[in-house]
Amino acid sequence: MRYSREHKLETRARIVKKASMRLREKGAHGIGVADLMKDAGLTHGGFYAHFDSREALVIEAFSHAMDRSTEHWRKLTEQTPPERRLATIVESYLTPLHRDDPSRGCAVPTLAAEIARENPKNRKAFAAKLEQMIDVMAEQIPDVPRKAARKQAMAVLATMMGTLVMARVAGNGEFSAEILGAGRDAVLDRAAKPKRVAKKSSPKKAASPARH
Repeated sequence: MRYSREHKLETRARIVKKASMRLREKGAHGIGVADLMKDAGLTHGGFYAHFDSREALVIEAFSHAMDRSTEHWRKLTEQTPPERRLATIVESYLTPLHRDDPSRGCAVPTLAAEIARENPKNRKAFAAKLEQMIDVMAEQIPDVPRKAARKQAMAVLATMMGTLVMARVAGNGEFSAEILGAGRDAVLDRAAKPKRVAKKSSPKKAASPARH
């Protein structure tokens, strides 16, 4: 039976979505083609009608996952005042809900260590998506030159993602909640600090004549 192009695209999108969830839940090496196709309601033999290789699917799946994160951030901030946008993202990211549901969360904390050991092609694809995330985060930092906002966005993301990894390692008890709180405070306290403005040096007053 021949399927329409629209049907094929829908099927491919379903496979990618399932793979992106499995990727975040089980890691890059936790995706078996047979199980994945079964999850998508398809046969193992149909895989190569949609993808040239398992690697091609992995790249597309984690790209999909990272795109969903940036899309989520944009939606979160659409109706938010500029000065609250960064805090809104941080507060939604460093939560017990996100910690406990990696399959629907950010791909970086679950996959970064594995991708760092992957081949150059996979690392390059991952790095491109990471840079997009940084740029989206930088857009949420108002009244700061682009270069400075981008630098701050890198620090914010590194803190958020590192905090999430540590919180997951700690489980879901009080210690884990403490880690999440510390990460939120570290990012938001830094963002709330007033920007330092260089003071112009005032001319020195002439010394008063000495009194005898």
